[in-house]
Amino acid sequence: MKTLKLSIALLVLTIVTVNSSFSQDWPNLEHFSKDNKAIGQATAEENRVVFMGNSITIGWIKTRPDFFKGKPYINRGISGQTTPQMLLRFRQDVIDLKPKVVVILAGTNDIAGNTGPSSLKMIVDNIKSMAELARSNGIKVIVSSVLPAFDYPWRPGLKPNEKIPALNSLLKEYTEANGHIYLDYFTAMADSRNGLPKKYAEDGVHPTAAGYAVMESMVEAAIKKALQ
Repeated sequence: MKTLKLSIALLVLTIVTVNSSFSQDWPNLEHFSKDNKAIGQATAEENRVVFMGNSITIGWIKTRPDFFKGKPYINRGISGQTTPQMLLRFRQDVIDLKPKVVVILAGTNDIAGNTGPSSLKMIVDNIKSMAELARSNGIKVIVSSVLPAFDYPWRPGLKPNEKIPALNSLLKEYTEANGHIYLDYFTAMADSRNGLPKKYAEDGVHPTAAGYAVMESMVEAAIKKALQ
C-alpha cells in the first residue's frame, strides 16, 4: 500500500511539474534560446531571413531540408503555437538575430483555439504588432496568408474554410496599406472547398513535399522583392 501511495505521489508531482514548467514558459522561449546564442550575429553582407511560425514552418525544414541548406534562412517555427505566443518570443527569435527579412506565417492555430478562443481581430492585431516591431528594427516584413484548411482533424467543426479566407482578407488589407509584402499561398493552393487537396496535405493542414514545393518558389520571389 505504501509503495502504491508513493507511486501515485510521484506521478502527481511529475504532472504538476510539467504543467508548472509550461505555464512559466508559455511562449516557449527556451525552445530556441541555445540555438540563438550559437548562431551569432549576421554580417552586413548576409541577407538573413527568419521564418516565424508554427508546425507548418518547422515542418518545412523537416520535409524539405534542402530548401534551407546553404542559405541564410533561419527557421523559428514551433508546433502548435498561436500568434500571442509568437509575439512574446518575437524579439528573442527574430529581432535579436538581426535579419533583413522576416516571413510570418501564423493564425491557423488561433482559429483552432489551441490557446483559447481568438477573434479574427485578435489574430490580426498580434500579427500587426509583430510587423510593427520588425519595421521599427529595420526588418522587412512578409506576411503570409494562412494556408487553406477545410477542417482541423484535432478539432473538427470550427469552419476554418470560412474563417481563414476572412482572416486572409484582413491580412492582405493591412499589409498593402502599410507597405509590407503579402504572400498569398492560399490562392495558389486552395481547392474548391477552401481546403488543401491531398497532394498538398495528407491531413488537410500540414503540407506534403509537393505543398512545400509550391510555397518555396513563392516565398523566394517575396524575399527577393523585400531585399530590393
